[in-house]
Amino acid sequence: MFDAIVFAGGGNRCYWQGGFYEATADRLELKPSLVVAASAGAFAAAYSLLGLGPAARRRVFDGCGPHLKNFDVAAWRRGEPLCPVGSLYSDLLLQTIDDDAIAKLNRLTDLQIAVTRLPRGLSPITGALLGIAAYQVEKKLFHPVHPRLGRKLGFRPEFVSVRALTDASQFRDVLMASSGVPPFIPVTQVGNSPAFDGGLVDNVPVEPVGAVESAGGKTLVLLTRLYKSLPSVRGRTYVQPSRKIGVGQFDITNPDGIRAAYELGVRDGLAFAASCGR
Repeated sequence: MFDAIVFAGGGNRCYWQGGFYEATADRLELKPSLVVAASAGAFAAAYSLLGLGPAARRRVFDGCGPHLKNFDVAAWRRGEPLCPVGSLYSDLLLQTIDDDAIAKLNRLTDLQIAVTRLPRGLSPITGALLGIAAYQVEKKLFHPVHPRLGRKLGFRPEFVSVRALTDASQFRDVLMASSGVPPFIPVTQVGNSPAFDGGLVDNVPVEPVGAVESAGGKTLVLLTRLYKSLPSVRGRTYVQPSRKIGVGQFDITNPDGIRAAYELGVRDGLAFAASCGR
C-alpha cells in the first residue's frame, strides 16, 4: 500500500512507531522498498522491519526503572558518563543487531539512516549544543514538521544506506550516531568523522523519498509529536499520535511511560488501518 516509510526521531516516543507498525504491517501489507529514519526512529524502523519489537521492548522494560538516574552526578565524578542512557542504548543495540539481522534487513528493504554533519570549524560538543538549541527554539516557537534553521546554520544531512555497510558493528555505530545528542548519547564516528543526531537538520527525514513520490509512489510518514497542521504533499501521508506521548525522550526511569507509548501506537495503528478499510 505504501512504497516508502519514514520514521521520525523522538527518543522514547518512537516506541509509538513500533506499536503502530506492528498493528498495521499485515493489515496494510506493508512491504516498502525504501525506509528512511532518524535518531531513535532508525532503531524503531530496524526492529519493526525485522519483527524484533517484542524482544527489544522486553529488554528495555527490564533494564529501565526508578532505580536508575537520568543524570548520575556521582558516577560522573568517578569518571563514568553523566547520562547512563548512552551505555544502555549501546547494550540494547548489541543485543538486537547482529550480522544475521543486517542481512535479513537488506533483503527486505533499503533502510537509509539520517545523520548530521556539523558546520565546519565547530567542535563536536559546541556544534551539537548549537544544533540542539536551534532545533528546540524553532520547534517551540513555530512548530514546523520540517525545521529549516539547522540547514541555515550550516548543519548538513547525510543518509547512510544500510546496504552500504559491511557488518553489524558499522550498523550499530550509525544507529548510535543518528541519536547522537551529547551528553545523553556519546559522540560516534561514521566514516572516520563525528556524526550526530539526524534530527539536528530535520527530525522527519523525507528528502530521500522525493524520488519515490515523483515516480507516483506513496509514502507513509510516522511522526512522534503532535502538530497543529501537517504538510500537504502529493503521494505522502503523515500520521501522528492521537494524543501527546507522556514520556521523556531519554528517560530511563519510566518503563511504564515507554509501554504506554507502544500501546498508544497499537491503538492508533488499528484505527488507521480501519480508516483504510483494512
